[in-house]
Amino acid sequence: MDTAHPDPSASSSPADPLVLDLGGTGTAPLKLVGGKALNLGRLLAAGLPVPRGFCLTTVAYDLAEPPGLAALAAELDAPRTAAGTAASDAAPVTVAGRARALIEEAPIPPAVDAAVRSAYTDMGGTLAVAVRSSATAEDLPFASFAGQQDSYLDVVGADAVVEAVRRCWASLWSDRAVAYRSANGISNRDVGLAVVVQAMVDAATAGVLFTANPVTGTRTETVINASPGSGQAVVSGAVNPDQFVLDTASGAVRLRTPRGTDPGRDPVLSGPRLQELTALGDRVQHLLGAPQDIEWAVDTAGRTWLTQSRPITTLYPLPEPAPEDVAAGAAAPTRVYLCGTLFQGLTRPITPMGLAVLEVMRNSKGPWRYVNPGLRMYVDLTAVARNKSGRAYLLRVLPLADGRSGAVMPALLEDPRFSLIEHPFRARLRKAGPGRRVPPPPRRAGSTEKTASLGLIAGLIPAMIRSAFRPTAELRRAKNYGRGLEAELRLAEPASSAQRLEYTEQILGRTIDGLIRATLPGPSAGYILLAVARRLLRGIAPPRELEAVLRGLPHNITTEMDLELWKLAVSIGDDPVSRGEFLAKRPDELSAEYLAGTLPPQAQAGVRGFLARYGHRAVAEIDLGMPRWSEEPDHILGMISNYLRVEDPEQAPDRQFARAAEHAEDRIRSLVDRARVRSPWRARALELCLRRVRQLAGLRELPKFYIVAVLGEMHRQLLLIGADMASAGTIADAEDVFFLDFDEIRVGLRGADLHGIAADRHRLYDIELRRRRIPRLLLSDGTDVEAAMMAKSPPSGALTGTPASAGTATGRVRVIMDPVGAHLEPGDILVAPSTDPGWTPLFLTAGALVMEMGGVISHGAVVAREYGIPAVVGVPDATTRLRTGQTVTVDGAAGTIREEP
Repeated sequence: MDTAHPDPSASSSPADPLVLDLGGTGTAPLKLVGGKALNLGRLLAAGLPVPRGFCLTTVAYDLAEPPGLAALAAELDAPRTAAGTAASDAAPVTVAGRARALIEEAPIPPAVDAAVRSAYTDMGGTLAVAVRSSATAEDLPFASFAGQQDSYLDVVGADAVVEAVRRCWASLWSDRAVAYRSANGISNRDVGLAVVVQAMVDAATAGVLFTANPVTGTRTETVINASPGSGQAVVSGAVNPDQFVLDTASGAVRLRTPRGTDPGRDPVLSGPRLQELTALGDRVQHLLGAPQDIEWAVDTAGRTWLTQSRPITTLYPLPEPAPEDVAAGAAAPTRVYLCGTLFQGLTRPITPMGLAVLEVMRNSKGPWRYVNPGLRMYVDLTAVARNKSGRAYLLRVLPLADGRSGAVMPALLEDPRFSLIEHPFRARLRKAGPGRRVPPPPRRAGSTEKTASLGLIAGLIPAMIRSAFRPTAELRRAKNYGRGLEAELRLAEPASSAQRLEYTEQILGRTIDGLIRATLPGPSAGYILLAVARRLLRGIAPPRELEAVLRGLPHNITTEMDLELWKLAVSIGDDPVSRGEFLAKRPDELSAEYLAGTLPPQAQAGVRGFLARYGHRAVAEIDLGMPRWSEEPDHILGMISNYLRVEDPEQAPDRQFARAAEHAEDRIRSLVDRARVRSPWRARALELCLRRVRQLAGLRELPKFYIVAVLGEMHRQLLLIGADMASAGTIADAEDVFFLDFDEIRVGLRGADLHGIAADRHRLYDIELRRRRIPRLLLSDGTDVEAAMMAKSPPSGALTGTPASAGTATGRVRVIMDPVGAHLEPGDILVAPSTDPGWTPLFLTAGALVMEMGGVISHGAVVAREYGIPAVVGVPDATTRLRTGQTVTVDGAAGTIREEP
């Protein structure tokens, strides 16, 4: 497949023509003809059926540009403050309106007017034509601009064509086009507009064709929408078209959804026509190098025409194929991948350096294969899904970790592509027959690493036993390790960038195994004893009653952090000057003052002390490239401002936490009393188990806390390296170092220019930051498994998810996509895509938690239970189906969110 895309930076020259025949636009610069004309020209050059016409180039737009337009474009590009205004305080809609008015009122240059009239006359002079906008920031691989600029159909006469051209130019400054450019990071000062004029097709039937399924992401399916008459009705949504889903390779119809409400009505397209359109779409996709959104029409004589083609920019990127799949070609099996990033509470992409470090941590030579489509980490589950014991494990564990993944997994496992396969050794044994010797199976790649991992786990068993019998000593041992780690994370200064790089590369290998041995036994023992307690309570109490035992757990480093932040807020609130400052200013303003050392003294000292202990943490902290709180304390300072608004003493986080701990103690006494009725020894065993759970389970956050401490120091060292590289001119900014890998940094330190590499990766990262839907289960053909299931059975109006923390709460919804700078009033219902430890300060004042991701053992669910707030997780599209300010009741036991009148 030709994957080349036009270079958006290619520019026109003063000698460029005003008008080009449409057949000649396929090799013209994008800056001269725009995306629409460029693609149509390439289709014509390949012999595909495109209506004849011409392109009025961007030279004409430049000649017609009225004075003052450039200044308005610059005003639209001006950085906007947190309040959403530019330096001029003029709303973007107002500025865009002024730009449109300038174009609508300015005279069209005589040369442009004459060129349009001459080209139209050459087409016949009385022909009905379509006049379509073709922007230079259009039909790009990452932004299609579909429908952002205007098109005009059935235009007849030279005067009407000239006026339609003017209206197309003005539409470049429509509110929606300006907003779309802003959302995609495209400068208003860099755009221009060409105009395509094409002969109208006298359409008997028309519609839209997608060479990949835009809903499910499946790259092997073609989706065709069709309706009698003009295709504009389909594009605009004015009609309910017939919809066909076809297998692209065979042309077989997989699904037909009839237009309107009459399922018995004859379809508007026959089988042969559907196959013709599918084949045409496949040719266009191969020619243009990416899945396409194509507009087509069949005229009254029965001839098919292609009137437009643009890339489908919303598809999730395909996973990189395994080497054996590349060799197998079309015969390669379909694979299924699980998004591990979502399991860590992250919806955002991970920086390239963050992915490189995760690659080291997850041991790329082990038994699992990982891929990183969309800058997110996915694990290949294919072998597990096709193994009997493996699929039993998935069906048991996956619903606990992520309810939505667990809900679709059973149907996925029924797919014949993931049927059970017999182990090769067992197959040879069966074929050999009784009495015949079978050689042992060959050692698999990664088996040494797997054995080492099993050895590490086996080595933890004595430590877990020790923890269960001597929990106080285990607590002391785990925390002592932290002090030793702190000393190990100091690099002797002064150090060169090369020394910093070597130190950063080696530090994970030196610390991870010891960190696991020191911190994992305690919480592992705690949760094993919780399972023992659940077994001891069989027939006495339901498992959900044990949930309360985990509330208000001591020794949880994240809880301790949140409560310390609350204490800091109380001390700041006691100082009138500090309190006034925090209530009057935005988090970014407070952050600038803190970094400059100009906060009121009490606040400055308190924040400095907090960050000395916790400054290595961050939102999305497993991504090494994310700024640490010590660099950008906006989030922490915003949380303090939120806490200062807590007026009801009973809503104070420390009191709520204390009540949760008391509730846990009450529940232990109740459970033990009920067990004693059955058997005194069972009651004693149960009480011992539950006491140990309270002592040890809270340590579960400690391994991650120490890992993040290591990542924090790596981040600090890399930032220093980045500053040196930026000073040397090899990268633009110090932060660009996180868009490189270790080998590239090493080359950069020798003087190589890395601006282009970093800029390209920044662009991809920014695109992925804007992506709202992340497939939790992704097939190698691009299918979003959950989306495919939902397309077959759309969700009802009720908002339901996985019950994660019992209790009910009624309050106002606050949808928060990023906790940095978030404002949450006490008692608000926090609705988020997902959460990690960086979100937990918000939990202390939230009335309840609703998440799009997660299961009962996901981080947000566990912390919500510990804090005693109701939680429902795994709620599809919660951040779009719920709106800020709406009043709802969350029932954490039933897993429902009900709107209140």
